[in-house]
Amino acid sequence: MLTNLPTPWQDQWSQTGFSHFTPIQEKVFEPICSGKSLLAISPTGTGKTLAYLLPSLLQLKPKKAQQLLILAPNTELAGQIFEVCKTWAEPLGLTTQLFLSGSSQKRQIERLKKGPEVLIGTPGRIFELIKLKKIKMMAVHTIILDEFDQLLSDSQYQFVERICHYAPRDHQLIYMSATAKFDRSKLPADLLTLDLSDQDLSTIQHYYMMVDKRSRLDILRKFANIEDFRALVFFNSLSDLGAAEERLLYNQATVVSLASDVNVKFRKVIIERFKNREIPLLLATDLVARGIDIEHLEYVLNYEVPFDKEAYTHRAGRTGRMGNEGIVITLVSNPQELKQLKKFAPVSEVVLKNQELYKK
Repeated sequence: MLTNLPTPWQDQWSQTGFSHFTPIQEKVFEPICSGKSLLAISPTGTGKTLAYLLPSLLQLKPKKAQQLLILAPNTELAGQIFEVCKTWAEPLGLTTQLFLSGSSQKRQIERLKKGPEVLIGTPGRIFELIKLKKIKMMAVHTIILDEFDQLLSDSQYQFVERICHYAPRDHQLIYMSATAKFDRSKLPADLLTLDLSDQDLSTIQHYYMMVDKRSRLDILRKFANIEDFRALVFFNSLSDLGAAEERLLYNQATVVSLASDVNVKFRKVIIERFKNREIPLLLATDLVARGIDIEHLEYVLNYEVPFDKEAYTHRAGRTGRMGNEGIVITLVSNPQELKQLKKFAPVSEVVLKNQELYKK
């Protein structure tokens, strides 16, 4: 299948270091190329963005504006898709533009005058531009809903529904998600479904640490002091995250949190610093971590057992991406929590001694 790719892409693909398509990339390529509407489910870190981008970009005609619309539930994911899309669109002579709430609408309208073939954005801002008649949905023949389980949530669904209503009747709709947990009644009944949610992600190792509740912050502080250690730390609630950050900073640990009230520009700076290993621990909740893609992230730490398997799977998928190795460690305080955790993943116990992790 790789030999079917345009020559500029073949060079780019070899630079990614991958020799073949992932299962989801293989499965959706032909149906998307042939214009089919579909629902595709595959775990986080299995290459879903390129799975839908490559075949979709191949269908576009250069110099014909506004053919492909990609919707994402938050600014991080939209920004990430935009960066990936530019890389693969430009060699084909295609232009991509990004439209986010909270950014200058005037500047975005100026960008539309350049006639981009690909539009990427969050539903609220895209809908605003449609109402202003700046985005002309009758030209769009494909709409992709990335992380559509989030897009179908109450706050976003009204915009998504209206946006799709403005598109031509025969437009192609592609639903992509890492989870099979969503309201099926909101989707067309005759949709082609490709469910790869049970893939074996055996490159990820799952561990737990038995820690007294009062000692959890001390454990995080110890992790922050390990040389070359880097982890995305998940909290179940924003209030716990805020309190933990405050205490850790007071104890002079190098940590930064991604709270939802951090503005887009500063979030970008934080994530770049984390990518460059200037910050050992990045603290987040499930909501704010959606769309964060850190290449070769070694560790995910759960400050406590997540609420459900869905949350655990999403968090674990931040490490061990695209077949790389990764480690997930969950802090556990009692046998009941451990019992719950074992429903989510096969876990072994580890301890932290002298800045080293040891299996028990």
